[in-house]
Amino acid sequence: MVTKEMIKYERIAFATLCFTLFFNGWNDGSTGPLLPRMQETYGVGFAVVSLVFISTCCGSILAAFMNVHLSDRFGFGKIIVFASFLQLAGYAIQSATPPFPVFVIAFALNGFGFGILDSQSNGFVALLRDSGKGKMSLLHAAYGCGAFAAPLVATQFSHMRRWSFHYLTSLALAVVNLVALIIVFQFKTAEQALAKTGVVTESDTTNEGGKMKQIMKFKTVHILALFIFVYVGVEVTIGGWVVTYSLLVREGGPSSGYISSGFFGGLMLGRIVLIWVTRMIGERRVIYLYIVLCIALEITVWFVPSLIENAIAVSFVGLFLGPIYPICMTVSSEVLPPWLLVGSIGWIAGFGQAGSAAFPFMTGAIASKTSVRAMPPLLVGMMGGMILLWLLVPRKVVKTQ
Repeated sequence: MVTKEMIKYERIAFATLCFTLFFNGWNDGSTGPLLPRMQETYGVGFAVVSLVFISTCCGSILAAFMNVHLSDRFGFGKIIVFASFLQLAGYAIQSATPPFPVFVIAFALNGFGFGILDSQSNGFVALLRDSGKGKMSLLHAAYGCGAFAAPLVATQFSHMRRWSFHYLTSLALAVVNLVALIIVFQFKTAEQALAKTGVVTESDTTNEGGKMKQIMKFKTVHILALFIFVYVGVEVTIGGWVVTYSLLVREGGPSSGYISSGFFGGLMLGRIVLIWVTRMIGERRVIYLYIVLCIALEITVWFVPSLIENAIAVSFVGLFLGPIYPICMTVSSEVLPPWLLVGSIGWIAGFGQAGSAAFPFMTGAIASKTSVRAMPPLLVGMMGGMILLWLLVPRKVVKTQ
């Protein structure tokens, strides 16, 4: 029987994880407006400054590989606190504007921390009651909210001499996040925390090594991971490079940083206002509609030489991209075994975060050889790849031996 205390704790736990995802979004939304200042301060080009994305990628991939091991050995509550401490360290380093190699390494600390938190948050919420009925969308709307707010603040700091002090605001948010996670989850395992919400999880006696091997055997896990890898790559490439594209290609002024906020604002709204569209059309079919609309809008960014039109189009790209991530996580909970769900979603989310580094770096490398004009055609190709990958996702629950 579900009691009032269980419902209350579930709401508090869910709200806490929403703040964690808000913070994840804040981190991803901060980089774009600050990239030109990083280049100016350190005297580096597009390819070299893109190493911040590669560093984040390394941290995220390491988190994806270690997530199951750390979760089984130390438990949900302890590893999310550890991940939060790494974020504190990363922001403390970045705020001091250290030598460029040290500055880049700090992104790896953040990448690992956010990779763990993203994986664990998604896995926990996927197991809550009625997680598919809006909770996953709201969780990722919180991410969009953070990514929307960050460029508004980062753009202001980008005009200041000590632009790196933006990371002090991130440090303050990291402290709040750390304290909230300690108070709410009290170092408990996921099973213990879920039990306080009235959810009883299926136990799995498989050791951590065997569990990871089981996860790696499921083709569906890798298809979904690749899909999220490309999706996150699209999302962060737009958020990270649209400011530079607007400045250099569309000759926008200092306010170009706000275009990034428009994109992430659309991302946030899409995860809320399009819930009814998703339910009406169906989760699997609506993905194709959203991606096709994004491709059409990105083509206008490519060919229409208007800063205002591009800014509006980018905002609508965010709107239609927004629901895709939570839909994918909901589908994951439907086609994967419950006892491997947290580990599987951890791998999908963690591996997907690597896309937030690989594709923005690729964009920077191509831009250094040609120009940042290469961004729209690259994005169109990536979105086309998402359609092909989604076609491969099975409709039935994966059976285990």
